[in-house]
Amino acid sequence: MASVKIVITGPFGAGKTTLIRTISEITVLSTERDISDHTKVQKERTTVAMDFGRITIDPTLVLYLFGTPGQERFDFMWEILSDGMLGFVLVCDRSRDETFDDAEKILKAFKSYGAEVPYVIAVNKYNPADPAGEISYVQERLALEDGVPVIPMNALDRGSVKNVLLALLYSVLEEVESETVAASA
Repeated sequence: MASVKIVITGPFGAGKTTLIRTISEITVLSTERDISDHTKVQKERTTVAMDFGRITIDPTLVLYLFGTPGQERFDFMWEILSDGMLGFVLVCDRSRDETFDDAEKILKAFKSYGAEVPYVIAVNKYNPADPAGEISYVQERLALEDGVPVIPMNALDRGSVKNVLLALLYSVLEEVESETVAASA
């Protein structure tokens, strides 16, 4: 059985821990602690090191999900958790536009860690009446390259989270296939 590492990252309060809890087949290992600063008005607890979950895709493939802290003061964990990842999901909270500055910083950080790995953007709390508008807004706001999947998501809905992870796996497969073709040419 093959196991692969997927990193779930994004700004504070975007829905990373919720995403992992929604899809994990095991009890999620979480390092959440009570918040003691001004962000306590948004939520009571925050991830300080990582969250860890697991999902079996089929008998031959298991995904290990590593969730990063979203607060910049814990950014040293981003690079540590990115080591050996097959790809990553950047979770954005569309209901809090001010978090997109943080999302941009996190995206740049993950892209700078050396490995060119596939990634997708998961747009949590989007406007379901205008999903196409939400996608184009996020593409422009994050200055995404063509072809980066942007997936509307409800982090509380297992099917929605599954769609995000499948989009990432399809991106990984496309990457592997294009590398195989390039190597054989």
